[in-house]
Amino acid sequence: MTPERQRELGRWRNPPAFFMPPPTKSPIHCQPPVLHPVCAAAHTRYLLRDRDAIYGADFVHRVKSLGLEQKLIAPRAPWQNPVAERLIGSLRRECLDHVIVLNEKHLRGILTDYLGYYHAHRPHRFLAQDCPEPRAIELPNQGEIIELPFLGGLHHRYTRQAA
Repeated sequence: MTPERQRELGRWRNPPAFFMPPPTKSPIHCQPPVLHPVCAAAHTRYLLRDRDAIYGADFVHRVKSLGLEQKLIAPRAPWQNPVAERLIGSLRRECLDHVIVLNEKHLRGILTDYLGYYHAHRPHRFLAQDCPEPRAIELPNQGEIIELPFLGGLHHRYTRQAA
């Protein structure tokens, strides 16, 4: 899911099924919820998903048309959905455990700031310490290193600033 889609999704308390991303033409993205016939050709037999209402009838029909069998995780068993749990765990450990949330508006602001940081500045091991939104390599001759605080100083990014 793109950062823009996550930001849009954050505006809904209970997002409707039309928020599911459209099928992609890229054979690389064969993980749920994005489905493509190449996934079926790659000997994928099952689709593991939670019981969220966001998976509407169109999504279920598309899964069946690809010849995939849906396996629903157990109710109230989030550990069975590791991708979502990874993001939620990072959000909790790196952000929410360190702030006092005053109200819903404050929480939405914190989440918006964190997701911006997560996608544009936070290093990810899977991406060789890069971000989902790649950063340019900064050479030593580009200036002095400066510190940029995020989330009120909870996290920082270091970059070079021309003298």
